[in-house]
Amino acid sequence: MKPLNDKTHDNTHQMLLSRLEAARAETDALFATVNPEALYDRPISERHRIAFYIGHLEAFDWNLLRASGAATEPDRLFAFGIDPTDGDLPTDLPQDWPRLPVIHAYRDRTRQAVDELIHTEGSSEEKLNVAIEHRLMHAETLSYILHQLPFDRKRRSAARNASAHRPFAPASVSVPAGDAILGLPRESSDFGWDNEFDENVVAVPGFTIDKYKVTNAQYLRFLREGGYRERSLWAAADREWRTTHDISHPVFWLRRGDAWFYRSMFDEIPLPPDWPVYVSHAEASAYARWAGKVLPTEAQWQRAARGAVGRTPTSAPDPQVRLPTHDPNPEAFDPVAVNESPQARGNFGVEGMFGNGWEWTSTAFAPFPGFQPMPFYPGYSEPFFDGNHYVLKGGSPRTASVMLRPSFRNWFQPHYQYVYAGFRCAERERIET
Repeated sequence: MKPLNDKTHDNTHQMLLSRLEAARAETDALFATVNPEALYDRPISERHRIAFYIGHLEAFDWNLLRASGAATEPDRLFAFGIDPTDGDLPTDLPQDWPRLPVIHAYRDRTRQAVDELIHTEGSSEEKLNVAIEHRLMHAETLSYILHQLPFDRKRRSAARNASAHRPFAPASVSVPAGDAILGLPRESSDFGWDNEFDENVVAVPGFTIDKYKVTNAQYLRFLREGGYRERSLWAAADREWRTTHDISHPVFWLRRGDAWFYRSMFDEIPLPPDWPVYVSHAEASAYARWAGKVLPTEAQWQRAARGAVGRTPTSAPDPQVRLPTHDPNPEAFDPVAVNESPQARGNFGVEGMFGNGWEWTSTAFAPFPGFQPMPFYPGYSEPFFDGNHYVLKGGSPRTASVMLRPSFRNWFQPHYQYVYAGFRCAERERIET
């Protein structure tokens, strides 16, 4: 990152401390939505019990910022999350974890120690950014974990989204050949995670892509026409996953007789036909094959998003992106209709590129040329360059505004259904004869 002068450094440092406090308030509010007796529940089998995350956020900050000293047993206990996989699910029991008063005492004690450390010894702006964004990522992770918690195990904290329906028809957009700019330049003054560097320019041939994300109504047609049963639509590993786990519909959907409903955060509601469908990469890929299309590559998505709003409040205007007009609603847990995000329209007419659901791409998560792992957090990206994770772009209603930046890259394994992630399709590349 580009060095800052002393005055700029002081202002930036104070802003970061304020943002850290705001991030703490957000995660504290999320934990408060859970009934105390449910904090040892595991709503998603691949993830830790909810109580783990109360300690994890503070343990991460302390382990990141402390310069020396041996880690305590709680620091180690709460240090690491779980990468969701198809097998080897955690088998711990509620009684294997400390009781809530112990976890809360650890949280309070460690948070105070972090604050004292920052004010007495200081901390680099890069590490503070890491602490803030790590916590904000977990705020989104907690949201989709709590989304799967039974309604009677949590306290309502917000009404679901209400948006006016504007009729629309599915459409495609032709994006002309041109460059896609991926990543950030190494000399940038903006914060970025290691996998966002170095900036590289990719020449993208012209292509056609869906104007809107695939909706629940479109996906319901795929389901009703046997999409989950048609073997030819599923790659071998995806077919095995679907069969082994009896996957027959998106995890956010519920069937009641012949009708389909949507599991919002606090209510079960009739399936909203024009909201984006949230599915795994495997399910998105099967739909794309059924439609005779493909998922776009990361470079195609980036090219289509040129000129769309990405929320980078600390940055100067970027030629690839316009500055935001507003922040996402912090109480929004559900998406809106796919045509209700006009501020997220790219220069070529593709809509809803940021903030209404992550979008799966066909690109395996891999380093950009010039990649260098963070010296103080080498395990953030590198262990996942394994060909088994796919890049997502764009952000969801629960993604913090600072991470709705064009360079940000999310990634997950293809069989993980719980993320607020949808997709749009691109036309197959035409081969000239």
